[in-house]
Amino acid sequence: MPLYFAYGSNMDVAAMARRCPRSKALGLARLERHRLAVMREGWLTAVRAPSSAVHGVLWDLALSDIAALDRYEGVSQGFYVKLTQAVIAERAPKQAIVYFGVNAGPGAPRAAYLAEVLAAARSWPLPEEGVATLERLARRV
Repeated sequence: MPLYFAYGSNMDVAAMARRCPRSKALGLARLERHRLAVMREGWLTAVRAPSSAVHGVLWDLALSDIAALDRYEGVSQGFYVKLTQAVIAERAPKQAIVYFGVNAGPGAPRAAYLAEVLAAARSWPLPEEGVATLERLARRV
């Protein structure tokens, strides 16, 4: 099964259980040389930033859940593209699917969406800097 790196609403275990019921959370990971940004549509994306990292959750993605995740991320509508990227997991670097927003913004974050992402981030032992980044974005709402 492929690995998937979630940095937005898919950090929420209950939400992922509804969307991708056969997939399992493996733990924390980070995407180096990227930072969070808000797309024009109000959702989060990761953009290149040499001295930053995006913190999130690594999932063991069931093959049968990939189509549902693509639908949720709006791949066919052109909201996100998925690429395979190196992420730093607990024990070693791993290759994982990462969804990147097509319209990297700048945009205004959607308040309800960002509240969900922040709640999901706080449910994990994410590093303080990862949660602080989301809190800063939430203050922009």
